[in-house]
Amino acid sequence: MIRRRKFIVPLAVLAILTGIGAAVLLRKEAPPEPVRLLPEAQGYVYLNLKPLRRADLLNKMPPVQLDPEYDEFVKETGFRFEHDLEEAAIAVHAPPQPTAAGSPNQQPETRYSEVIVAHFDNERARDYLKKLARNTDTYRERGIFNIPRENRVVRVCILAPDLVAVSNADDPTVIRGIIDRYRKLALPFGGPPLVRQYYRKLPFGTLAWAIADIGHGSDKNKAVVLPGGFDLFFPPGTVLVAAVRYLGSIDLNVQATTPSDEAAQRVTDQLNAYLGIFRTLEMNALGSDPDVKLFFESIKIQQDGNKAELSAELPKGFLKKLLTEPPPEIQPAAPAPPPEKPQPKHHRKRRH
Repeated sequence: MIRRRKFIVPLAVLAILTGIGAAVLLRKEAPPEPVRLLPEAQGYVYLNLKPLRRADLLNKMPPVQLDPEYDEFVKETGFRFEHDLEEAAIAVHAPPQPTAAGSPNQQPETRYSEVIVAHFDNERARDYLKKLARNTDTYRERGIFNIPRENRVVRVCILAPDLVAVSNADDPTVIRGIIDRYRKLALPFGGPPLVRQYYRKLPFGTLAWAIADIGHGSDKNKAVVLPGGFDLFFPPGTVLVAAVRYLGSIDLNVQATTPSDEAAQRVTDQLNAYLGIFRTLEMNALGSDPDVKLFFESIKIQQDGNKAELSAELPKGFLKKLLTEPPPEIQPAAPAPPPEKPQPKHHRKRRH
């Protein structure tokens, strides 16, 4: 019996340590908890500001001028996104297909569902939501504030002292699904299928990322409008994965996984053409700034099989300017001097 106990105790300890190690490994490979609460959607965006706050980068940002509605929100709740937001996970719902009965000029709207991790005063937040809400529903012992906004209803639920769910989807079961998943949050598995499939492709240390099914079941090319009004066309079945890391400078990587090598080549050619135009325009305007020059020199576009990839590095000096220097004020042009009055010509009188 003594010999058996000598073997059983180490085996039990080994089994416990193995279980803990497996749980930690699964946690690292699983999407962040706010993302695992989101519903199935066309695309997802995630932002983690905690490392930037620890590096004291966000505290150096210039003051933000508030619009009246946001200013009222800050006064009522004491919450500022730039100071109190920790994490944000957003699901982008595909707009519904237009129906024959609908107006031809009426464009379908994209809707969103969000899970936010932040520091806020629970009581002040509830009082503010109650003031805005048309009514309040109760689901799983949690209140859902129904806030009318133009042609839609924004539903808000405080899940925990630092966790809020928001959705403006027409279907009220969307936010109820978030509440259901929150009750099972301890499980390291789960999350939307699109995220589970592509999350492992994100590089280590990613602070912000986006995963999007561009076509979302369409059989036509999807046009994405780039800065400057240029259209970039992606073939059906393309999935975009974008990642942003901070390693002293901001590293950006965007990868488009297309259905074929030929499709990836077309996307690569479009990106190179757009980069050439954009680089010329920006360098003419800001070419004297060495950080801008370094940024454009760092941009690389390449093809790898059925993938088109863009990578770039935002230098530390450029990042510091963005965070610490307010945008330059546009000075009104000096008024042009009035035109000089023509001097009268003095003609000599001819003697007759």
